[in-house]
Order: sequence, then structure tokens, then C-alpha cells
Amino acid sequence: MVATPIGNLRDITLRALDVLKSADIIAAEDTRNTSHLLGHFGISAKLVALHEHNERVAAPKIIAALHEGKTVALVSDAGTPGISDPGAILVDAVRAAGLPVIPLPGPNAAICALSAAGWDEPHFLFYGFLPAKSSGRRKELEALRELPYILAFYEAPHRIVETVEDLFRILGGDRNITFARELTKLFESIHSCKLADALAWLQGDPNRQRGEFVLLVSGATVAVEEGISAEAQRILQLLLAELPLKQAVKLAAEISGEKKNALYDMALQLK
Repeated sequence: MVATPIGNLRDITLRALDVLKSADIIAAEDTRNTSHLLGHFGISAKLVALHEHNERVAAPKIIAALHEGKTVALVSDAGTPGISDPGAILVDAVRAAGLPVIPLPGPNAAICALSAAGWDEPHFLFYGFLPAKSSGRRKELEALRELPYILAFYEAPHRIVETVEDLFRILGGDRNITFARELTKLFESIHSCKLADALAWLQGDPNRQRGEFVLLVSGATVAVEEGISAEAQRILQLLLAELPLKQAVKLAAEISGEKKNALYDMALQLK
């Protein structure tokens, strides 16, 4: 699994170049796009297509090549394969066949955006692309609305305005949003503002609506219950991530010594 640059070709790792040079086969989301990357570094290799429409069909052929002792490198058009890109189905099939899968770390647009956003929040939820239709997008945002984590989305330029409109409509205007556009490319820009001001900023210059976007939106604010310690709140959040609400509350009360009713009220807010 070879991560490739999301823009600037110099972001490729030395290990990735070694693997691409030595691979018997390179499975690529778009062979034309990957040909440009390989050509830039003077690499010649057998390219085969593996994308969202043929992954299940291509997987057995790649597994057969692996059984023959060949090395296969998987790349997507940009970033890390299998993360909002093809690759997960192939990896699952290869592992099920008892064959090794070796990940090479490298570029990832969401992590790149988070590192430059300057938000001192320890947790985030990577969502990826929201549904293309507004009805589906709003339904998903409703499900995400109460989560107390940074929400990380990918979005295409032709949907950016309507997506921001839905973010404002469902999440409200008080949350912060960071637009990370065209990361590592010539026209890279990073802008932060309130969701209430986001649409006006986008429409203030047509160029701001161009390119590929990472959108970071601050999480829901959880009201701090009076008398509940920060440690008890942390314990409750950890337990809620793994257990049903009532069981999580019961255990949190036993561990922390806090009042069960107060923890229950907080759990309802968190859920």
C-alpha cells in the first residue's frame, strides 16, 4: 500500500520510490495519472487498473500474481490508498488469502489540514465525502451533530457551496470551520472562520470555490455538569464509546464515585 503525493511530487517518500521501482505490478486507480507520477521519477513498471468499478474483479487476478511470487504496489490517484479511495476491498481479499499486506505511510490530506489548522482539540472524526445529494447530506450531518469531535470532510469544488450551506443549516453558525484548499499545490490556501461567515467568504471570490477541499468543523460543545469532575467526564466518554448508555453510566459511577443521575444526564447530552 503506497501513499503518493496529494499535490507536490516532492512529498513522495524514499521508501515509496524504492517500492515502486522494484514492484512487478503497480495497481493504480487511474493508470494515466500514475503514469505521470512514474514518468517524473523515471520509473517503468507494468500498470494495471484497480478502481471503484472493477476492484472486486481485479482482486483475484492480483492475488494470483502474488501467489506466483510477484510484488504488487497499490496506489490511488493521490494520498493513501483505501482512505476515501479504492483499496480496502483488495486488502481484505489479500489478507483473507493469507498473504501479507505492507502499508507505507505517507501523504494524507485530512492529517495535513489538521496539522495546519491550529486547533487544540485531541480528537477528530474523519468522515470523508458526504453524500452528493442534499437530502442525504443533511441526514448524515444530523447524525454527526452532537459529536464532540472535530469533523473532517472531503469535498469537490462543484459541491462546496451547497455543502457549506447544509453545514450551516444543520450545525449552526457558532462552530468554527477551516477550509484547506489545494493542499501542497500551487494555489494552496487555508482559511478559518465561523460557519455563519463561511458562505460569504466562499462567495467573496470565485477562486475560493476552486480545487479540492478538506473541511474541518469544530465539534459540539458539551455542557459541563456542575459537580462532575473532568476525570469522571473522561471516563464516561470512554465507556460510552464501547458500551450501551446505562451500562456506561453505571460503570462510570462505580469507578469515579460521582452521582449516577448526574452522569446519566451528561451521557444523554454526549449521545
